[in-house]
Amino acid sequence: MATESPTSGSSIVSLPSHPVGYVTILAALVTGVVHLLLGPQVMGFSQTMGILFILNGLGFLGGVALYLSQYWNRPLYLVAAGYALVTIVALFGFQGFSVEAFYMRGELNPMAVAAKVAELVVAAGALFLYSDAGA
Repeated sequence: MATESPTSGSSIVSLPSHPVGYVTILAALVTGVVHLLLGPQVMGFSQTMGILFILNGLGFLGGVALYLSQYWNRPLYLVAAGYALVTIVALFGFQGFSVEAFYMRGELNPMAVAAKVAELVVAAGALFLYSDAGA
């Protein structure tokens, strides 16, 4: 399979061909930004967790950049879905496997809820786009 190099006149940016792609991008941007914003705050409690938050945020933003590039291919949808699902499971791994994982100091943490809902949208969107790309 031959691919055209970016210098041969083709665009490096490739926009989604399905509306679900745009929803998935938005969700990835939301969770990426949430993790980048919370990273320095979490760093005050745990340096390791703060670094993981920042790396996770960069991972989602990097995934968006890759998705918008000509280098994206069908198997990467499965990687994106897996990455999003692993980040959801990681919350419960660190905070406990209950609804209490979404609480901080006895109150519902809206940033945690927003991030995990966005990650669920990324996973579902990536799986949909994977199946749609094979059709």
